[in-house]
Amino acid sequence: MTTPTPLPESAALTIETVERVHHWNEHLFSFALSRPASFRFRSGEFIMLGLHDGKKPLLRAYSIASPSYDEHIEFLSIKVEDGPLTSRLQKIVPGDQVYLGKKPVGTLVADALLPGKRLFLLSTGTGLAPFMSVARDPDIYDRFDEVIIVHSVRRVNDLAYREMLESRLADDPLVGEEAATRFHYVPTVTREPFHTSGRIDALIEDGTLFKGVSGPAKFDPFHDRIMMCGSNAMIHDMGKRFEAMGFDEGSNAQPGAYVIEKAFVG
Repeated sequence: MTTPTPLPESAALTIETVERVHHWNEHLFSFALSRPASFRFRSGEFIMLGLHDGKKPLLRAYSIASPSYDEHIEFLSIKVEDGPLTSRLQKIVPGDQVYLGKKPVGTLVADALLPGKRLFLLSTGTGLAPFMSVARDPDIYDRFDEVIIVHSVRRVNDLAYREMLESRLADDPLVGEEAATRFHYVPTVTREPFHTSGRIDALIEDGTLFKGVSGPAKFDPFHDRIMMCGSNAMIHDMGKRFEAMGFDEGSNAQPGAYVIEKAFVG
């Protein structure tokens, strides 16, 4: 086994070691990095990370998928064969080095939402990543009565973290007991047979999204709070829907009834 070539130093970045890599399928993988002792973040935030392109660091924004108390920092990524970064990032192995930014930021955080009863985390594809952090945050269960992750993908094997979510985070040391009765997971697959199919808007229309959740089988702007992350089409369409229903978009400066991560939306 060859020793990885050390990355050049950068004042704005730390250099972290790949601790583990998991390939969910041929176009989806997750990986965990060592965590600097001083690194702090709010659940739902993102950070810049990347590799060196031979001249300078090549960086992209990635949502943090691990809970804020974890000793590692985990990320979920697609594989793009001709992507400047992901074509190389998908080949990392434990022991390799990756650049990590020093300042996590973002709006998919509880601080950008008004108090409420139900928190809906609506995601497509790798948009699930920040919600893996949010749903394992003990503070979230102090703020909301129920937490619901909705994850829409094309194929069944695109349902990353499915086993963990189906078990209602049972093995989580800090939220497992709360999540057993207050966490809900709604996976849906659009291009293969599955027990739940259809896009998120269809699940809203037929009430599937609300099955097993207490309260009305519809969104309520007074009591429901929403985070969205994923495809631009889903976020734009759902945003219009929620605005028409009386939901106001929130931010770190002005909390509201729903939030999106603007850094990922075109």
